[in-house]
Amino acid sequence: MSGVLSSWSRRRAAVAAEAAAEEQAALDALVQKDAAALEEKSDAEILQDLNLPDPMTLVQGDDFKAFMSKEVPAHLRKIALRKLWTSNPVLACVDGLNDYDDDYLTGSTGQGAIKTTYQVGKGMLAHLIEVERKKNEMHAPEAEIEEQDVVGDDAEVEVEVLEAEAPYIQPTAHDDEPASPAPRRMQFQFEDRTA
Repeated sequence: MSGVLSSWSRRRAAVAAEAAAEEQAALDALVQKDAAALEEKSDAEILQDLNLPDPMTLVQGDDFKAFMSKEVPAHLRKIALRKLWTSNPVLACVDGLNDYDDDYLTGSTGQGAIKTTYQVGKGMLAHLIEVERKKNEMHAPEAEIEEQDVVGDDAEVEVEVLEAEAPYIQPTAHDDEPASPAPRRMQFQFEDRTA
């Protein structure tokens, strides 16, 4: 029984959707017809037909809602919105927090091709090889310094290199050194109130 009801519900929804689509198509056709008729007219004639004032004469406090209807062409709607933003100082205030206000190309050298070491399928292979080569070149002089018998200021350099390469050894506590205090912990005392 529920299968029959669900099929009738689906059929009823499909019929309603078809009716809504037909109605929307008729409205769209009417709007396109009106838009085609308005394209042949000048802006002054359109405003007169729609009984609207010139959007450039509007000031703060005037009603801009009439320009938001579907009958008004898009270019007249944009003119009215621009006038609205400039007529009200609160709306005209740009706070500078809009990300789309920034020109991110100002620091670039143009919109040409960008050079990169990235290779499709290999990633940043050339860059990594170059970094490894420079790293090997840097370690080569250290090996030469260790092999030489160094005196004077160069001896400090050798000592620093050797200290940097030595592994870290945890110091052990001696008996004569005071032991570090145990970490403090919170202590709680509970009173028995059942009595």
